[in-house]
Amino acid sequence: MKKIFLSLVVYFISLNSLYALIEVDITRGNLDPLPIAVSPLHVDIKSAEYEGIKVKELGNNISTIIEKNFKNTGLFNPLKKEAFVQKPDIAHLKPRFEDWRLIKAQALVTGKLLVKDGKLKVEFRLWDLTAAKEMTALAFTTTPSNWRRVAHIISDKIYERLTGEEGYFDTRIIYVSEKGPKSERVKKLAIMDQDGANTKYLTLGNELVLTPRFNPTNQMITYLSYFRNMPRVYLLDIETGKQEVVGNFPGMTFAPRFSPDGKKIIMSFAEDGNSDIYTMDLETRVVERITNHSSIDTSPSFSPDGKYIAFNSDRSGLQQLYVMRSDGSNVKRITFEKGIYGTPVWSPRGDLIAFTKMRKGRFYIGVMRTDGSGERLLTENYYQEAPSWSPNGRVLVFYRETKAGSKGEGFSATLWSIDITGYNERRLTTKTDASDPSWSSLLSK
Repeated sequence: MKKIFLSLVVYFISLNSLYALIEVDITRGNLDPLPIAVSPLHVDIKSAEYEGIKVKELGNNISTIIEKNFKNTGLFNPLKKEAFVQKPDIAHLKPRFEDWRLIKAQALVTGKLLVKDGKLKVEFRLWDLTAAKEMTALAFTTTPSNWRRVAHIISDKIYERLTGEEGYFDTRIIYVSEKGPKSERVKKLAIMDQDGANTKYLTLGNELVLTPRFNPTNQMITYLSYFRNMPRVYLLDIETGKQEVVGNFPGMTFAPRFSPDGKKIIMSFAEDGNSDIYTMDLETRVVERITNHSSIDTSPSFSPDGKYIAFNSDRSGLQQLYVMRSDGSNVKRITFEKGIYGTPVWSPRGDLIAFTKMRKGRFYIGVMRTDGSGERLLTENYYQEAPSWSPNGRVLVFYRETKAGSKGEGFSATLWSIDITGYNERRLTTKTDASDPSWSSLLSK
């Protein structure tokens, strides 16, 4: 993976953190968010401004992004800065724990910012206020233009230390940007940071684009595009802008997606009213047929170990979910409830499958165990589909269409996210209507 260079130095990890009393219960959604104080980053007066860079403003922006990241999880409650009684520079050296406990804070983030010789150095510390102990201390060195990524990486480190799970803030989401009336939609590929910043358009909108999906191992995407009204599967390197056609296939092609190692693409081809699942080796371009059935098999998704494939099929009469081995053997139906199921996506942790369900004219986003048991419907709406997992398997992003206008004559498409507990449903900000989201892996890995 091509990465933006970040120098990371771990300068101190307190052994006393083994006895820290803070505990964030990540199984309960946002029922009891942890009160956390994020102190503004202290800026040395000697570097208040560097070559036009307002360093103090940069420090405030970094702490604000960290706050927003925590707030958006539903697991944390960032406290208002107006209540802070200790200055950032003193708090960073050693907090007066009793002062912070007075405002009900249980965790404290402090930091220091310095710009020197064209480099941005950011230090931060995480304090357990209940146990009066330092939990983590890290330092990052990078170019000043990467300050936003530094904020996300710090958020990831704190999230991991407090929850025991990997974070998901230093990531991007690719989606289909939509404009215009429904009968004449202009659709472009767009990409943004997970918090909605840094939106970029990757295609011009001359051709219809659908179902962009990230490679789990790098910043490559695959997507479907219509060239002269014929569907083609493309590969696009986001960092270089290089694009290539994977191949021209007979009939219709649907829902391309990468294998966990990024070396294959799995998709479905439809011809003569029938659809089966195929894989293509991206190095040799060898195509292998995985299913051979008279029904419609589509929307395949690999398990994270690459040993199994989830897909939907109407071979039982109605569209249901199935799991099979990666060679197409041992096909098992896993859904038997009322309704129509589609778009199964395996969790990065391997424990759950997300899906779309339609019943009685309503659409649901849900999760179930990989054998179909434990089905939980997380959210319901007029129309919604295409769930995609955060890299830690904690959150789902999906898109929703809603009626618009006083008489419901129009519609809008928007991105939403929800925790797998079913809590913390929220809309993601995009510059245009948006659909078909896909979440990247961590950029800093």
